[in-house]
Amino acid sequence: MKLEHGNAICYSGYREGQNPREAIYPSYEEIKEDLLILAENWRFLRLYDCGPHAEIVLKVINNEALDFKIMLGVDMAAEMSNPNCPWGAEFSEKTLSENRQANIEQINKLIILTKKYPQIINSVSVGNEASVDWTDHMVPVSNLIDYVRLIKSNIEQPVTFCENYVPWTNKLEALVAELDFISIHTYPAWEYKTMADAIEYTKQNYYSVAHHYPNTPVVITEAGWTTASNGRGIETWNASEELQAAYYQQLLAWTDQENILTYVFEAFDEPWKGSSHPQEPEKHWGLFNVDRTPKLVMKELYNKVNKIKDSLCTEVA
Repeated sequence: MKLEHGNAICYSGYREGQNPREAIYPSYEEIKEDLLILAENWRFLRLYDCGPHAEIVLKVINNEALDFKIMLGVDMAAEMSNPNCPWGAEFSEKTLSENRQANIEQINKLIILTKKYPQIINSVSVGNEASVDWTDHMVPVSNLIDYVRLIKSNIEQPVTFCENYVPWTNKLEALVAELDFISIHTYPAWEYKTMADAIEYTKQNYYSVAHHYPNTPVVITEAGWTTASNGRGIETWNASEELQAAYYQQLLAWTDQENILTYVFEAFDEPWKGSSHPQEPEKHWGLFNVDRTPKLVMKELYNKVNKIKDSLCTEVA
């Protein structure tokens, strides 16, 4: 299969005081505001689950006739314990059983939404980072295969799985045989790379998978650079708006030239993520701040967009 190429980004619209774990979601108007911002530069969006946030996003796109294509995902819960997870992932059999049922419900919801919005949802993912060694929501590969087969028996859209680049060339070989395309994640900053070798490392990550499966399309569903860090996993000096802008420019120059569909991580900062420390790196991957102002990487483009809009408004007046 051939995947359409274009500007793509991961979108999650949680603002200050909002948190999916507490079931506090953005409103219709807040998501509409976000999507109108993103519509200036992106056509492809990736969503991570089938919950209320995703439902509102799809409703806004449909109601407002916005020109987006969505990769819809499912938020998999752990179906097995993982002693390799650094922050703990040991679960009782009762919890694992409940998680399996919740995952099936998520899969069914994905099928329902994909059938409801077939012109908007152009691909689906059976999960996110549910097989890498350090995950806290490990799902056996055999179960992922079963889920892929269930999805493909119900919808026509291509099916993928979003995962760190490492497991693809060994653990996930059996899963690849079931997928329409492969989706990898690459984060040089998390692996202690500096800007001097970041894009070359990203290329190595990508081609290690693409060359292993020459007959299967490979896209990037997460790649980006955080703009702040408290030193947890990323040195404080290796996180800034200047570094983010440099990596973004190099990433797009390469992926555009090679026609590699790449979902940049991510649209907006998300304060609910990670620890409570304000400089926690998980909170600061957005190309826009949580107040929706553009960071350095987007300032030139969005200042230009605003000037054009102001000029059109003046002409109309």
